[in-house]
Amino acid sequence: MEAKSVDEIPVGPGWQYEPKWDGFRCLAFRRGKDIYLQSKSGQPLARYFPDIVVALLQLAAKKLVLDGELVIDVDGRFSFDELQLRLHPAASRVQKLAAGHPATFVVFDLLENDAGKSLLKAPLHERRIALEKFATKNLKSAKAIKLSPATTSLLQAKKWFKKAGGNLDGVIAKRLDLPYAPGERTAMMKVKNIRPADCVVGGFRYASGSKLIGSLLLGLYDDAGLLHHVGFTSAFNTSDKRALTKKFEALRKPPGFTGNAPGGPSRWSTERSGEWEPVDPKVVVEVTYDHFTGDRFRHGTKIVRWRKDKAPKQCTLDQVVHREGRAIALL
Repeated sequence: MEAKSVDEIPVGPGWQYEPKWDGFRCLAFRRGKDIYLQSKSGQPLARYFPDIVVALLQLAAKKLVLDGELVIDVDGRFSFDELQLRLHPAASRVQKLAAGHPATFVVFDLLENDAGKSLLKAPLHERRIALEKFATKNLKSAKAIKLSPATTSLLQAKKWFKKAGGNLDGVIAKRLDLPYAPGERTAMMKVKNIRPADCVVGGFRYASGSKLIGSLLLGLYDDAGLLHHVGFTSAFNTSDKRALTKKFEALRKPPGFTGNAPGGPSRWSTERSGEWEPVDPKVVVEVTYDHFTGDRFRHGTKIVRWRKDKAPKQCTLDQVVHREGRAIALL
């Protein structure tokens, strides 16, 4: 079941609200001693999360299908970087990572119960009752598998929404009267807390196979005066690319970033994505973002306006770090 992005939390009767956890979406299947973990895109995940496989095998339920989120706690906050590190080809490396920072499976839906009965066609309010009974029976002593909280209270949902940015990526709203809808965006909505930030342009990348700018690289200053790369924006009109290319090519000057710089090629980036052009950090731009974690914006940002009125040195990490919401503990 997919979530449709909306700007505001849906209101009115018939909605269930849940925290939107900052992790990997995962379906977990068990048939006796066989465990299968599946990503949102249908890819197998069990080899990357052996700790969760073990935890599922320790449950009393010998049959189950659970929908949830894989998360990894590091110093009281969920780390998306640690999740990505798990996607390693060497089993020995994955085992070492699992021992150092164990994962947790936060479950929010039950699609098949321990009797092997499918609940796909049952409305959410029935599935939630079944999930809570399943949790009471199976999860009390399970340290690595936790029940995600849920509420019909709009007030509670707004409280969760205000905390978005720490362990939370926003709020999910689901229709209580609808069945589970694989691949559809009709029964579930997601709301993210979109926030502004003033950033310095410290470099740019050319578009693939083009001599025009494809993205601007954004930076923020720390207390020591170092400019750290924190993300990018490519959300500008095609008609503006030529003028932007001319403007920033004229500003080309190393080093661009004096702190953390854009990384080179990796398992998750292409050779081209590691190439970038440094510029004199004179230009300030206001952008909007949905999540800041691991010292960078999780996704691409959207340009709001150019800030000719603001000095680059005023663009500091403080404006995003203090917005990282308080962690929500899982019982």
